Amino acid sequence: MSKLVVFSLLGGDLNQGFPFVTAQVWHHDKFVKITGSLPAAPELSKLYEKWRLLHEAIHKFLGNSQRIRVHREDISNISINDFDEVCEKLEASINGWLRFESFQNIERQLRTLLSQDDEIRIIIETDIAILHSLPWHLWDFFEHYPKAELALSNNEYASPQVLPKSTTGKVKILAILGNGIGINIDKDSNLLKSLTDVQTTFLIEPTRKELDEQLWNYDWDILFFARHSASFADGVEGEIYINQTESLAIYQLKNALRKAISRGLNIAIFNSCDGIGLARNLAELNIPQTIVMRTGVPDFVAQEFLKNFLIAFANAKSLYLSVREARERLQGLENKFPCASWLPVIYQN
Repeated sequence: MSKLVVFSLLGGDLNQGFPFVTAQVWHHDKFVKITGSLPAAPELSKLYEKWRLLHEAIHKFLGNSQRIRVHREDISNISINDFDEVCEKLEASINGWLRFESFQNIERQLRTLLSQDDEIRIIIETDIAILHSLPWHLWDFFEHYPKAELALSNNEYASPQVLPKSTTGKVKILAILGNGIGINIDKDSNLLKSLTDVQTTFLIEPTRKELDEQLWNYDWDILFFARHSASFADGVEGEIYINQTESLAIYQLKNALRKAISRGLNIAIFNSCDGIGLARNLAELNIPQTIVMRTGVPDFVAQEFLKNFLIAFANAKSLYLSVREARERLQGLENKFPCASWLPVIYQN
C-alpha cells in the first residue's frame, strides 16, 4: 500500500509567497497534517519561461521534430552551454526556495514519517498554472525516496460519478492519432497493438463528430492521444489537433468526456506536446488521472516514454512507479534530447 502526501499551496503566488502551505500524509487509517509557508520567488517564473523558450529553440536547432505547432519566433544565437546554465539555475532556485526554514519544518517531519522503501505518491495541489509547469521532480527530496513520484492537481475536485458497467476482462483503449504532419507515430500505434489483454480502437485523423460519437457511445478505460497539441493562456487552456483542418479545446468535448468518465474512463495519456493546459482542463471534469508532457516533446522521446511506461505498467507496477521509471530512463537520451526526463508528468484528481 502506497503512502500519499498532498501539498496544498494556498492564498498566494510566486510574487508574494505562500503564507499557508500544508502537507497532508495518508497511510492506511493514519492521517497527519503539517503546516508551513514559502517566501516570494518571482525569479522562478522568469527562469521557467526562459528555460521553456530555450528548450524549444534548442530542439529546433538540433533538428528534433516535435509534436507541437510552434507559434513563436526562433531564439537567435542558441547555445547549449547557455541552456545548461539555465537548467542549473532553475534546479538550484527550486531547491533554494524549498529550503526556506518554514517549509523545512514540513520536510523534516515528512522524513520522520516516510521510509526510503515506501512507495509514495506526492501531489502538488494548486490552481496557479505556473506552479503546475515547474519541474518539481528536481526537488532533491526525490533523490532520497526512489519510489516516490510527483503528480499535479487542482485545488478543487470531486469523485466522478461512475455508472456500473459489464467487464470483458480486457482493457479498452481509444487511441486518437491526430494531425500527423511532420510526425512519425507508427511506433505509438505498434506499441499499442502489441499489448496483450487490451482492446484498442484507433481513430486516425478523425472528425470532431467521429471522436464525439466514440466517447458518447462506448465504454473506455484509457484515452490515448498522439501527434500535435498545445497549451495557451499561460497553461490555463489546451487543445489537440485531431486532423489537418480541425483543432479542439477540451471544453468543446466536455459533454462527451463527462459521459465517457461516467462510464469508466479513468486514465488519459497525451503523448503530445505542451500538455499542462489539457491536463488542467480534464481535471475540471474529474477524470482520475492524466499523463502529459510538460512542454515540446521530440518524436523519439515520446515513443521511448510510451514504450517504457507500457512495459512497466503491464508488469504490474503502479501508475506512479511506471511513470517514474519511464521518465528516468529518458535521461539516457539527453545528449541528443536535452531535458527529456523533465517532460512527463501525472495530473491527479
